[in-house]
Amino acid sequence: MKRLKAILGGGALSLAALSMPAHSLTMDIGHTLTTDSPFHVGAQKFADLLKEKSNGEIKVNVFPHSQLGGELTMIQGTVAGTNDLLITGQPTLNNTVKEFLVFDAPFLFDSVEQANTILNGPVGQKFMDVLPKYGMVGLGWFSAIERDVFGNRAINSADDMKGMKIRVIQSPGYVESYNVLGAQATPMAYSELYLALQQGVIDGGETTPDQFVSDKFIEVSKYFNLTHINIHPALLIMSKARWDSLSDSQRKIVKESADEAMEYARAYYKKVYDEGMKTMAEKGITIVQPGNLGSLVEATRPVVDTLIKQAPNGQELYDALMAAKAKK
Repeated sequence: MKRLKAILGGGALSLAALSMPAHSLTMDIGHTLTTDSPFHVGAQKFADLLKEKSNGEIKVNVFPHSQLGGELTMIQGTVAGTNDLLITGQPTLNNTVKEFLVFDAPFLFDSVEQANTILNGPVGQKFMDVLPKYGMVGLGWFSAIERDVFGNRAINSADDMKGMKIRVIQSPGYVESYNVLGAQATPMAYSELYLALQQGVIDGGETTPDQFVSDKFIEVSKYFNLTHINIHPALLIMSKARWDSLSDSQRKIVKESADEAMEYARAYYKKVYDEGMKTMAEKGITIVQPGNLGSLVEATRPVVDTLIKQAPNGQELYDALMAAKAKK
């Protein structure tokens, strides 16, 4: 026993160290949203599950609100292997993963529920299989995110969009979709949108129901239009370099934790979506279900064709999505 204590450095503390995990692993995960957002809830659930399933061997530190940089910076770091994990919306991935341009196609999905079903099936895996060649591994699909137009105008048909200045995500499919509808897709930092709406510099923006409420656009808007021109995916990504460094048992735990965390996050997104819609109604926002949504669909068809041509294997990927959609 004396010899054992001598080797260990003696004392109960050193003996306790024997029970510590032999191959402890610490990783960081980042996202750009606030701590009450679905992204953060999903990331924290992932961290908690990893700790539990690995008996404390795997620890994940969660960094919200762009603490590890903006989405593009985190994506670049993930590709380079300097960033471990992130949760991101698909549009920011387009510059790196050209195949994901297909997801910019307007009216690609009919609903969030339909999108989630398709993404978590064989077709979603086709897109995940693309990521390793870009230095990333897709661990799971977060909920698809529905983006709707809000502002000072009710939208019932494509004609109502004409001349409307709308702040949109600066992704090719988004900008072109709004432009062909006759709107002016206006580049602007998201942080500047509230004041621009308040001052009448801009007519509207597009976001999710929960963010519309949490970011207080409810105070400077009259209408929330259920246009759902874009329903885009979000996903949990790991650096391929980091993934390749894991043991088989660690990979199994990571993937199981990701699956459970993303399922939890999808349910949470539905909850805050429903709560957002309820709050809008209570606060007197006019919620508009466009009577002639087909006119918007028809007007944006050329954008779909353009995006398919720009994406590697775009036609094959788009056809797979449409085939899955026809079955739902």
